[in-house]
Amino acid sequence: MRLHDQPALTAAAAAGGPVIPVFILDDDGPDRWAMGAAGRWWLHESLVALDKDLRKRGSRLVLARGPALDVLADLARETDARAIYWSRAYEPWALKLERDLPRALESSGVRCRRFSGQLLIEPEEIATASGDPYRVFTPFYKACLNAGEPDAIVPAPPVLPPVPDAVDSDKLQSWKLQPSGPDWAGGLAAAWTPGEAGALARLDEFLDTGLAGYERTRDRPDREGTSRLSAHLRFGEISPRQIWHGVQKAANKSGGKAGAGAGAEGFLRQLLWREFSAHLLFHWPHILHSPFRNGFSAFPWRDDETALLAWQRGKTGYPVVDAGMRELLATGWIHNRVRMIVASFLVKDLLVPWQRGEEWFRDTLVDAELASNAANWQWVAGCGADAAPYGRIFNPVLQGKKFDPQGAYVKAWIPELAKLPKSHIHSPWRAPEKTLAKAGVALGEGYPAPIVDHKLARERALEAFAVVRGRAG
Repeated sequence: MRLHDQPALTAAAAAGGPVIPVFILDDDGPDRWAMGAAGRWWLHESLVALDKDLRKRGSRLVLARGPALDVLADLARETDARAIYWSRAYEPWALKLERDLPRALESSGVRCRRFSGQLLIEPEEIATASGDPYRVFTPFYKACLNAGEPDAIVPAPPVLPPVPDAVDSDKLQSWKLQPSGPDWAGGLAAAWTPGEAGALARLDEFLDTGLAGYERTRDRPDREGTSRLSAHLRFGEISPRQIWHGVQKAANKSGGKAGAGAGAEGFLRQLLWREFSAHLLFHWPHILHSPFRNGFSAFPWRDDETALLAWQRGKTGYPVVDAGMRELLATGWIHNRVRMIVASFLVKDLLVPWQRGEEWFRDTLVDAELASNAANWQWVAGCGADAAPYGRIFNPVLQGKKFDPQGAYVKAWIPELAKLPKSHIHSPWRAPEKTLAKAGVALGEGYPAPIVDHKLARERALEAFAVVRGRAG
């Protein structure tokens, strides 16, 4: 969804002759993996931005809907196209399309050329000393660093040949990607600027104001300490190479100022964590729905729809959890530290299966890449590759006090607690009645009491984990 550092487009333009930029909405696959509502909103806005950028260069975006293989074959036949250039993806159905497309077009003489662009290092290009895929992040991270600097950024073609008038395009509005709820759509629009220009502006702002302090502030949801580039990466509006080189340039430009080097190192480590998730999905596609560690198939999860709904709506009675879930509903995004807190609460305090959390995030997060979403949920649940130990159970009160010490984040998203003093903001049920009354808080009415006792829930979770350990021998 970009023109800069877009190898497929650059190669197509260099080949000479007409170039037809086409986006296919292939949503006939399994419903379980359909794009969520937040992602569909972003997709709509990103397609609008991409078409505008193409028109500035003399081209336009062609939209088509249906099975991608059929659409491409029909379009190649109708336009007498001699080649198809595409940007690689890593989901199981994308890999199947890459296998099927050359066979389907072989008899017609259409060349098929695949290009990278979503990752710094392709999954087949990196392996352990024994030739196996990586299962642990730190060795993967070191191997990526030892692979050398990513290739240079490819500039956007300054001019593109016009798309022949005879090539029809769907009307974007007919796809009905935008949610019907105006409040949610309004919240997304206020928080984000989809498109390549928005991605580049976001990167520049982070490099100017956020990189140097990244290591100090990235875990603080009450501060603007993260890049917020994840959704732009998901939709390919910016390449990881652009981010990598931009971060390195900014760190070098700082001339060794305090924080810049550490910030760059810490941020690029997060970028490679995303690569690790794609690496896992490519080699173990079952991680989308099943635990990476087989022993966890015996875990005694609880089917608690009431608890799940309270979690989804930000009504668990634990302020930092509820603030995160309300931020998600309002903006389609949650701060990274808070994601870990709310995920731990769902799978460990409530014992709700991680797949239910993955489904909800996939529907409501603008940055819900399938690989990262599934891998991160499994990491928190303790059943994934290089996962956090299951016994690491976040205490939501202590996490709130540590990372939101003044309660500013909680108060921003839970206005009914805004008048509570910081000493009680993360555990209002422990506040004296006079303090609650003065703050206008009525537990169980305006704001819920905790739906579970964390201490007891932790013991229950550890007992459940003992079942897995026992089954594993």
